[in-house]
Amino acid sequence: MKITELKKILKELPTDKLVNDIADLYKKNQFVKDYYNSLYTTNGCLSLLIKHKEIIENEFFPEFESPRLPRLSVAKKSITEFKKICDGKEQIAELMIFYVENGVKYTDCYGDINEQFYFSMESMYEKTLEFIIVNWIFTVITIHSRLLLYYYYY
Repeated sequence: MKITELKKILKELPTDKLVNDIADLYKKNQFVKDYYNSLYTTNGCLSLLIKHKEIIENEFFPEFESPRLPRLSVAKKSITEFKKICDGKEQIAELMIFYVENGVKYTDCYGDINEQFYFSMESMYEKTLEFIIVNWIFTVITIHSRLLLYYYYY
């Protein structure tokens, strides 16, 4: 079914049916739950940012497991999902930088990693800088660039 067909069907449904359908989706699908929480709760995007930071950090530094190579695809997927749900440019940039920061910390803790790991960090950092420049959100980079410099020099 295409979106135009869906819209046509939804327009014909009574309001209480739509409310019940949305409530069912909310209960059954975490993505939908996160989406509506970000829209209709106070600090919705902030709580979602914290959740996704925890996902990323857990990939680099698992809480209850021995150290392992991080699953970068899981961490990147978390960023992609966050972008789909929350449109806060500062929060998106912060999450992207958080990914790179964790990569730097990981290298500091465990030493030299494979080349793909460094390509991923470099690529994400480049995408983050482009995102910040395109969206004019320089406050994010001034805070986090100090942290990256700190990790580099100390």
